[in-house]
Amino acid sequence: MADLKSKNWIVAKGLLFLVIALVSAFLILMEEPSLRVTALLLLLVWASCRFYYFLFYVLEHYVDPTMRYAGLWDLLMGMKKRTEESRPKIE
Repeated sequence: MADLKSKNWIVAKGLLFLVIALVSAFLILMEEPSLRVTALLLLLVWASCRFYYFLFYVLEHYVDPTMRYAGLWDLLMGMKKRTEESRPKIE
């Protein structure tokens, strides 16, 4: 699949992710409206954002500058490859 290059489509895609998140949060809160569920939902969103930041910024800028990848699958395959390369070869 080709990379998305149009700035307008990139912004539209980001806004669609925001709409999905807001509608999902609204539906969850309508299903079980309580302060506890609201707090847990906020913690889930916050922790997920921080984890995403860790994966796509912290690892590359503070841990290993050679760790560049396009997505989670790319990251997992790269880690698998590094693990296999670092194992001593038994012959």
